[in-house]
Amino acid sequence: MHSSTKCVSAIFGILIASLFSTSVFAQLSPSESAKDSLAIYDDIMLDRVTVVGKPAWMKELPGAASYIEMKDIELQEYSDINRILRRVPGIYIQEEDGYGLRPNIGLRGTGTSRSSKVTLMEDGVLIAPAPYAAPAAYYTPTAGRMSSFEVRKGSSQIKYGPNTNGGAINYRSTPIPADLSADVDLTLGETSMRKVHATIGNTHKNFGYMFETYQMASNGFKNLDGGGNTGFDTKDFLGKMMFRTNPQADVFQKVEFKVGYYDEISNETYLGLTENDFERSPYRRYAASQVDEMDADHTQFQVRHFAMFSNKLDLTTTAYYNEFNRNWYKLDNVNGVGISDLLADPEQYNSAYNIITGTTSSDNALSLKNNNRAYFSQGIQSALNYHFGVGQFESQLEIGARYHQDEMDRYQWVNGYRMQEGVMVQTSQGEPGTESNRIESANALALYIQDEISFGRWIVTPGLRFEHIEMKRENFGSNDPDRTGTDLSTNETTLDVLVPGIGINYAVSQQLNLFGGIHKGFTPPGPSADDQTDAEESINYELGGRYATEVFNLELVGFFNDYSNLLGNDLAAGGGSGTTEQFNAGEINVKGVEFSLTHNLLAENNDLDLPISISYTFTDTDFQNTFESNTWGNVEEGDELPYLPKHQLNGNIGVEKGSVTLNIDAYTTSAMRTVAGAGDIEDSKSTDSYLRFDGSATYQINDMATVFVNMRNITDATYIVSRRPAGLRPGLPQTVMGGIKIDI
Repeated sequence: MHSSTKCVSAIFGILIASLFSTSVFAQLSPSESAKDSLAIYDDIMLDRVTVVGKPAWMKELPGAASYIEMKDIELQEYSDINRILRRVPGIYIQEEDGYGLRPNIGLRGTGTSRSSKVTLMEDGVLIAPAPYAAPAAYYTPTAGRMSSFEVRKGSSQIKYGPNTNGGAINYRSTPIPADLSADVDLTLGETSMRKVHATIGNTHKNFGYMFETYQMASNGFKNLDGGGNTGFDTKDFLGKMMFRTNPQADVFQKVEFKVGYYDEISNETYLGLTENDFERSPYRRYAASQVDEMDADHTQFQVRHFAMFSNKLDLTTTAYYNEFNRNWYKLDNVNGVGISDLLADPEQYNSAYNIITGTTSSDNALSLKNNNRAYFSQGIQSALNYHFGVGQFESQLEIGARYHQDEMDRYQWVNGYRMQEGVMVQTSQGEPGTESNRIESANALALYIQDEISFGRWIVTPGLRFEHIEMKRENFGSNDPDRTGTDLSTNETTLDVLVPGIGINYAVSQQLNLFGGIHKGFTPPGPSADDQTDAEESINYELGGRYATEVFNLELVGFFNDYSNLLGNDLAAGGGSGTTEQFNAGEINVKGVEFSLTHNLLAENNDLDLPISISYTFTDTDFQNTFESNTWGNVEEGDELPYLPKHQLNGNIGVEKGSVTLNIDAYTTSAMRTVAGAGDIEDSKSTDSYLRFDGSATYQINDMATVFVNMRNITDATYIVSRRPAGLRPGLPQTVMGGIKIDI
């Protein structure tokens, strides 16, 4: 066990002992006033660990924000985080597998590759496998088991690091219910799709619990040469327990435990299609991908302690530990030719192309890499809040600290295969640790102070964040799989950064609020960075307004991110050569407009509801310098950033009458460049522009049971979503599924 893990365990014990010392099991029944107090305490704690909290709180935020409620997720039974987040303006998504197993998410020009430039959290805790040392998010929390999703952009910089250039996304897991509750959701569909989502929980006086499982599998929608499963099988288990004092206690305290385990087997590959093969058969999988497989598991532990010392002072502390193990076994090259180069020019590499399509080859012609990695992240974070007033001024002062450690251990090897009349036969076994054999780690201390100052119609929120980051890379080399240190090379980096910012909110009326802000953006370089590699930094500006009533919400925001240095990374997943080396991409400007609207068109009608929502994003980027890269191609001044569309539009309309609900979700996007460039986009260097519709219908049988049917991609549109990691990739085709939900 890591020494710091022992420290976290000790903290868990101290928190429990502290709670028990204040009569956690007192048997007094709470009065109505006590229930009111508990509701207030719950709201305060919610505010401390979320980035939005409640939709009603958004109007006072000093920046752009979005909140997706459970009811919005349930309408379409979405389990794909890509489809869920399409509703949020300012988010850019590059799809990859069609199911959202490995999303590529960006915010306001940060780039999308493996969501490595976005601060991803679950319940306010960093959730990427190694957020500092190796932030590429090959793991993402199961979207289908979440209760809601929150997104903060410009104003997220002070509290939510380390990546502050674009914003923060917080997945909020299912809360412990206030009363006995049991829910089961059963779904079956095409491609042998099956899903089980079940929860049970209750709160009794000073104790609460919740247990949940979300299990989903499919045989996949792609057609493997020679036949075979191209789908996935995931299992997610989560448990929570809560203890609290009586609300009348001198110091109200609450502690929550959370334990989760996720397991995945997915028959996924980096091997896409050539241009011609995509036109002929877009859902084809080449024979050389038949043994490609991701085997992954994730374990999380979390304990959170909340103490309300008075109506002015409270403290929230969270200790956490996450472990992620994965081995993505997949084709790397054919007779020494990388699969990305092969698919880009199959005529030049005709013999290699013939092999991946099933032609018999020599031994070891196919090299499959065990992309074996083990990650952990752990830490403790605390936020102290003090509320006070002086005359007409009210202040909500928050001081926060987090000590965090994370690590990625790459221990990889290569096996050889030959193709035998369309069937792969293993011909050599590599020795573990002889391909990539290194450890990258980071220790980080983050401190911040933020003050929300209210006076009259104004709310001014200045803040300052400080990060001290120590990173280390130990490369043992391919000739030392036992890690004796005979060929060890070490690189150590220390980085200190201050991230200031200020946001302002002005209430023009009870319904209309204007806001604006200026914040510094920052993303640290990884442990592999050399002395010439700088951190990613920007100055970010936004100006906007919100208009909100009970049935109508509108937000309009303009933003400008002025990057003094954009950080690039040579990742195979991003279409690069896979060296993982980072490089300075220099200055780039990112500017745009974000618009969102929700409205119930028949709010005055007691028998029929007609809710609609619209979100739109316009984005413009241009590099301010010229350079060469393996990832983005040869970049010239004035070029645009790849994998970032100029236009995105999402619309949703529902009809709700009695027991019947109908819902249509539409999404359209302009084409995205796949390499940097300017002017008209070449077809061979572009994804497709497309229009996609999803639909759902539900019928509530009684108070306990509801049946539903959903259809993804109603028109069965075929479109290119990506040309990376290697070759062309399609979006999910038309897929029908249905089931029943039982709520007790």
